[in-house]
Amino acid sequence: MPRHTAEVLNQLQHADGVLVLVDSVQGSGPREVGAWMAVFPQTLVNTIGGGHLEFQAITEARALLMRPASANATHEDNTLTTRYALGPALGQCCGGVVHLKFERISAADAPALKQRLLANGQPLALFGGGHVGRALVNVLSTLPYNVQWIDSRDEIFPAQLPPNVLCEHSDPVHAAVAELPSGASVLIMSFSHAEDLDVVAACLKRQRLHGDLKFVGLIGSKTKWATFQHRLEAKGFTAEELAFVTCPIGVSGITGKEPEVIAVSVAAQLLQLRT
Repeated sequence: MPRHTAEVLNQLQHADGVLVLVDSVQGSGPREVGAWMAVFPQTLVNTIGGGHLEFQAITEARALLMRPASANATHEDNTLTTRYALGPALGQCCGGVVHLKFERISAADAPALKQRLLANGQPLALFGGGHVGRALVNVLSTLPYNVQWIDSRDEIFPAQLPPNVLCEHSDPVHAAVAELPSGASVLIMSFSHAEDLDVVAACLKRQRLHGDLKFVGLIGSKTKWATFQHRLEAKGFTAEELAFVTCPIGVSGITGKEPEVIAVSVAAQLLQLRT
């Protein structure tokens, strides 16, 4: 998770650690392939599922840390893979087999490690740096997304940002749509209905040409969307094209309008789309 990435990088400034990765899973296991935790002499970051599997992995990782580091050690020297059968011996009823990879890491590995840990994040474009946008960034900082946060206003973004968030000033704001990565989800919540409309139109044009956006969500009421539909139809968009836009956004049944409530609801909706 992205916030955990920042914690790992911070810990590496003070001590070496061991990155423990779920390398393969046969049958049932507590976490999926790619799940990880980082073990340091005095602390842990993230989890591979808890229980006895994690307890044994921590013991193994700290044993690896106790070995003297060698300046001539290769990557292979600092990496090992161990098989764990999840059954009576481990006191876990999952019943599968998990292979864990143990990799010693140091401050010198930090730049490459950051890229590796963020590589599996799904692309997400967030248009709007207002209250809901800020609440969403806070929630998304704990989730597997790489966020491109876009606004037309200067000095709207906070100084401190999670490692998975990249800010972009774009004026006009909808010009940023053309440069979004393929497969991106888009959330639209600018300070202006006019800007919202321009971003939606730009997304629909891109979808018409390339069909490569995963999701387009617009904050607002059913009344706002009805008004937008009329204006977008006047621009030549068909009912089928307009059906690609989700408005209102968020999981149904959550009625609170506080920014934090909306953020959790929208994040839950995005997670339903994960592949």
